[in-house]
Amino acid sequence: MKHKFRMIIGMLLLAIPLCMNAQVKPVKVNQQDKNEVNPKENVEKPEKPEKPKGGLEMPKISGFVQGMYQANLSDKGDLLDNTLRMRRVRLSVDGNLSKTVSYKIQGDFTRSPMLVDAYVKYKPCREFAIQVGQFKTPFTLESPINPVNLEIFDYGESVKGLTGYSDVCGVGSLGRDLGIMATGSLFPVEGEEGYQYSIVDYSIGVFNGNGANQLDNNNRKDLVGRLEVHPGLKALTLSGSYYYGKYYKDEDFNGTRNRWAAGLQYNDGKLVIRGEYLNSTTGYQGFEGEEAPKQFNSKGYYAVAGYNFQFGKEGKEQKLMPVLRYEHFEQQTGVLGLHTADYVIYMLPNFSAPTSYYTVGINYWPLKSVNFKLDYSFIDGYKNVEGIFNKNHSHRVVAILSYKF
Repeated sequence: MKHKFRMIIGMLLLAIPLCMNAQVKPVKVNQQDKNEVNPKENVEKPEKPEKPKGGLEMPKISGFVQGMYQANLSDKGDLLDNTLRMRRVRLSVDGNLSKTVSYKIQGDFTRSPMLVDAYVKYKPCREFAIQVGQFKTPFTLESPINPVNLEIFDYGESVKGLTGYSDVCGVGSLGRDLGIMATGSLFPVEGEEGYQYSIVDYSIGVFNGNGANQLDNNNRKDLVGRLEVHPGLKALTLSGSYYYGKYYKDEDFNGTRNRWAAGLQYNDGKLVIRGEYLNSTTGYQGFEGEEAPKQFNSKGYYAVAGYNFQFGKEGKEQKLMPVLRYEHFEQQTGVLGLHTADYVIYMLPNFSAPTSYYTVGINYWPLKSVNFKLDYSFIDGYKNVEGIFNKNHSHRVVAILSYKF
């Protein structure tokens, strides 16, 4: 009896490691079974291994490349100029130093200096995170969007002119700055599968105010913040942004640099509608015969709409989005003025050059990593010829091919 009991124990001890190391071979399904059963619907997917809860992780390398062709035509359709160029060539390295600390470094090989982003982020919880370094300032709805994912080839003129890309005050670039920023998401909404979204997202930071890769040249730091509210619907966003600061370009152009923006977006993955209004006040020291200091105002607004048509073998591999966009930008330069309905006849302060852009385009994703955009714009504005600003109509055609990895 003892001998049999020892044999049973020995067989169990031998079977346990064999069971642990056994692999189940997939069963081939014949043609008849394929017509009756969809294996993908019945095979249980293996659970993804959990990520380590702490410790240094291997960095992730990603990036994108954008090649662009642009042609500008006169009102009569004559070709004024055209060029091929590399619009952006970005390479990013990001990862986690621990469960709560992450980092990102991004460079652009078409720029000098090439540093775009470089920051460390500490996120102990969903409600609060803080990051330090160089990154995008939290201003407007459109600026945070990756340029590959934009509906048209680039950010709008009002966004670029008032958000630090090609700012009307003459300082800043890339929409980025050096500083420290706090972010978080409040009032979470739970669903059947757990956390869905938060009703309020906030970002507020303190920055140099001089743009990417630039030291501060005044004793004032700029305060920038954005508040987003999702009122009962994840796809719907109401946004408000504020920029409060000062700039210094030279002895004449320096002073206040205040901006605010309000916008709305609906994006459910297929239908995209976004609109925003931007307003700014920029100070300068006045000109001969004027009392200093002075200021000039610039404002703009845009509306964009598109719909993603998905198709392919599975119905989702390819996306085609027809796009319509209207934009109006009134850039008050502070140095030009007196004008008739057709042309400017004399140079005076506070001239406002309103320009409208009517754009129609196609945004096509043949693969998840490849995007092609083709945009046509009718531009109704002014043309500067030796200090005289004439009323001018022109046309613009842009094709841009992006590959991300």
